[in-house]
Amino acid sequence: MERENIVTNFYSPDELDELGLRSFGLNVFISKKASIYSPELLAIGDNVRIDDFCILSGNIRVGNNIHISAYTAIYGKYGVELQDFSTISARNLIFSATDDYSGAYLTNPMLPEEFTNVTGGKVILEKHSIVGAGCVILPNVTLEEGTAIGAMSLVNKSTDAWGIYIGVPIRKLKDRKRDLLKLEKEFYQNSIKGGHEGFHPR
Repeated sequence: MERENIVTNFYSPDELDELGLRSFGLNVFISKKASIYSPELLAIGDNVRIDDFCILSGNIRVGNNIHISAYTAIYGKYGVELQDFSTISARNLIFSATDDYSGAYLTNPMLPEEFTNVTGGKVILEKHSIVGAGCVILPNVTLEEGTAIGAMSLVNKSTDAWGIYIGVPIRKLKDRKRDLLKLEKEFYQNSIKGGHEGFHPR
């Protein structure tokens, strides 16, 4: 009964089809309490879970084997890409666009564009990136492969591959282990054998 209750909190494949997503793969679980704006711009791969109270808006591409935790908001005006095996913990904010804070322009989306100065750039989380709880990621940032961001950090610049970063704004703490690359290979080998077929969210 508990498993049935968990699964019914997520859209069924037929219900996902009715949302009008750009595309979605197999084993996709999106909470019925999540909010999706511009669904025609949202592309989702296989084995993806998006939890309660998430907001996804704009041009967003989600790869394979990805979890987006509760209360995360992703604003993809200029594009946000989450590559395979990336993980986003709870209460994260990802912005690909920003208003002009100088005072020279007005600053909210309820105003005509000629009165505002919205700028930005694509945000990319490369493979095996993980973002701890309560972080803010600003526009035009790339987390290179294997980046780990500690909780409550401000990500205002791109990172080097396989680094652990913390702070406001972020600074590199140390290098990250790459053992999970072996686990990735094992995962795919087991998948080919059918070892992960039809698994469900916890």
